[in-house]
Amino acid sequence: MFTDSHAHLDDSQYNGDRDEVIERAAAAGVDYIVNAGSNPKDNALVAELSGKYPGVYAAVGIHPHHAAEATEADFVELRKLASLEKVTAIGETGLDYFRNLAPADAQKRVFKRCLGLAKELALPIILHSRDAEDDSIEILRSENAQECGGVLHCFNGSIKMRDEALRLGFYIAVGGAVTFPKADALREAVKGIPMSRLLLETDCPYLAPASVRGKRNEPANILEIAKKVSEVLGRPLNEIEASSTSNAGYLFGVGIKTQGKIVYEIRDQLYLNITNRCSNHCTFCIRNGTDFVKGHNLRLKKEPTPAEVIAAIGDPKKYREVVFCGYGEPLIRLSAVKEIGSWVKKHGGKIRIDTNGQANLLHRREVAAELAGSVDAVSVSLNAQDSACYDKMCCSQYGEGAYQGLKEFVLDAKNHIKDVAVTFVTVPGVDVERCKEIAEKELGVKYRVREYGKVG
Repeated sequence: MFTDSHAHLDDSQYNGDRDEVIERAAAAGVDYIVNAGSNPKDNALVAELSGKYPGVYAAVGIHPHHAAEATEADFVELRKLASLEKVTAIGETGLDYFRNLAPADAQKRVFKRCLGLAKELALPIILHSRDAEDDSIEILRSENAQECGGVLHCFNGSIKMRDEALRLGFYIAVGGAVTFPKADALREAVKGIPMSRLLLETDCPYLAPASVRGKRNEPANILEIAKKVSEVLGRPLNEIEASSTSNAGYLFGVGIKTQGKIVYEIRDQLYLNITNRCSNHCTFCIRNGTDFVKGHNLRLKKEPTPAEVIAAIGDPKKYREVVFCGYGEPLIRLSAVKEIGSWVKKHGGKIRIDTNGQANLLHRREVAAELAGSVDAVSVSLNAQDSACYDKMCCSQYGEGAYQGLKEFVLDAKNHIKDVAVTFVTVPGVDVERCKEIAEKELGVKYRVREYGKVG
């Protein structure tokens, strides 16, 4: 089972045989397709196609080529379409200085508007960036794009853009160009994409892989791309299939039939599940094996907005505490945490955040002070006695700097939040006694030892 994470089945090249193209995709093992819009007309069609074909999902956006034409009415319609059930992302959008079909200022304006809409609606972004790395990175950072997340579409081999996308928690989509005979630099760059961040795409009808170069591309060709990626990474094809499909599920919600719970009760606590995204991919994480915790399905089809979470909480005073702890890292969505936390506090509740402690790395600033008024307690997953062990077991997008970053977060949090603690899991390889020493002597906080395999 494969997911083509970026296609343009709305293109007129498919008007004569669109049904057959989708049938060939299914026969080739492509169960899901994310069909990306580029302008108001295309957006309406991709939304329509998602309603017609069960395995086809939609993304709606304004491509940089069409930025100069974008009107306020277009953004009103974009918001309306984005609320449809099978619209799973905002995009594609971004910057394109290669063709320069719209002035740079117009491209930047539209890109920022699309990012703002993605954050507001809790949808990921599909990023187009061509010959515009510096400006793309500056906007992604200034607009806090990590809060919505997304995918770097049509990866072209730029190490700089790859690494910045990974630091922001974005996924990276590899397409037909990886199969081209002269694409050695691209293939070398693909080796630096973690399996946990890999997506596959055709970008059809464009960028057909080598075996059909010069012909119209279509989703069935994802298999050739997957085989080349398997060869480049030295990983079995079934691993490429499983990882890329699972990643598409986490990012876009494709293939997920029902929405997981956004709030769930365990004993006298209410837990808030606001994202399935995480800057870590821990080897011992329960989500590697199941969608359920204590009988609650936590696999999100779509991230909830703050308003949706607040509506689901009810009366926060009913619970001993309200805990941000789901299937992902809550502080990725820092602004949502602050908004929800402030509401809970205002209505008499107590807030705890369970976090991996990488918020400062995620947002490129010290964030504990921003949480002081809306959070009563923070529990940080230390999980290892040193950086090498942490890197091996937690597989952070921040690499070797993650462990030191989380310790610095703990030390700063002590200055702003009354109750700060760390936890560690009894996974083989973790020196529990050394972790206790780090908690008490180096960090000066309480600790809790969590039994490996036990949740809640």
